[in-house]
Amino acid sequence: MEQSQGDPRPESGEHDRATRPASTARRLRADLDARARSARTDFETQLRQRRAEIEARNEQLTARTGRNLPAAIGIGVVFGLVMVGSLVIWKALFILVGAFLVGVAVYELATAMRAGGRDVPRIPSVLAGVAIAPVAFFGGPRAALLELIAGIVLITVWRLVELAATRPRLAASSVVLDLMAGLFVQVYVALLAGCAVLLTALPHGQWWTMAFLIVVVSVDTGAYASGLSFGKHPMAPRISPKKTWEGFGGSLLASMIAGVIVSVLLLDEPWWFGVVLGVAITASATIGDLTESMIKRDLGIKDISTFLPGHGGLLDRIDSVLPSAAVAYVLYLVVH
Repeated sequence: MEQSQGDPRPESGEHDRATRPASTARRLRADLDARARSARTDFETQLRQRRAEIEARNEQLTARTGRNLPAAIGIGVVFGLVMVGSLVIWKALFILVGAFLVGVAVYELATAMRAGGRDVPRIPSVLAGVAIAPVAFFGGPRAALLELIAGIVLITVWRLVELAATRPRLAASSVVLDLMAGLFVQVYVALLAGCAVLLTALPHGQWWTMAFLIVVVSVDTGAYASGLSFGKHPMAPRISPKKTWEGFGGSLLASMIAGVIVSVLLLDEPWWFGVVLGVAITASATIGDLTESMIKRDLGIKDISTFLPGHGGLLDRIDSVLPSAAVAYVLYLVVH
């Protein structure tokens, strides 16, 4: 039948030509969608593989070093920036940094002591530890020593009052051990950390504090790098199985290089003093690390606390800094 005049329906050929572009566009969109899905799937697969490789590598590093190394480095960088920033901006700000570090570290160690069977009062321990920062900065060594003694007396009296209300009574040997544990917490954390505050308060002391912190970081970095690459001979297997003589050698080399740099650029001292500084800080940092490992071994714990989840406690991060602060303070007094 012929199409009537005025009928709006197109011829069949015209209809095919009109629908063909729409069909082609739909196929193009479908093809693009398929390619996009395929690319996204490939990207997600590669991302999962990469993540698995990174996690496997981190597990290997953790097995060899005893800690999550990348995270530990990140945390160390943050703490380093905070401490260095306080020293550069206004060294009195270091009081706040020192008080925070001492307070947390004292609380961690007192809590660990209690878990190990030694009852150390935490409230007076933290108060005494925090107070040493402003007292040392504004009052000097004599005031800091008097504050330390007063803090130990406060902790002792606090514990004796607690024992007076305890039934049944503890044996005299247990009482003595509790009191000695409280004394140890203050001497190990508050006294050594107070040396860093005393050093900072001295003329140009902020640069000495910054210098010894840089050398301590170089000790840890050199020990990890050389220990991971060449470590075969354990240094103290019963105390710290991960520490090797090869790592100690790397830390010694790195610390001497850093010591020379900070001596010339920060301290205005001859280059050979940097060698002395590096050797002294390597010895003190290593002793501090081994001491804290021995404390944890005696208490039967892996980490002092979980203040830094997955990386241990704050004291685990500053164990090398504490004795090094005392060494740097003594070196300043000798030089000046």
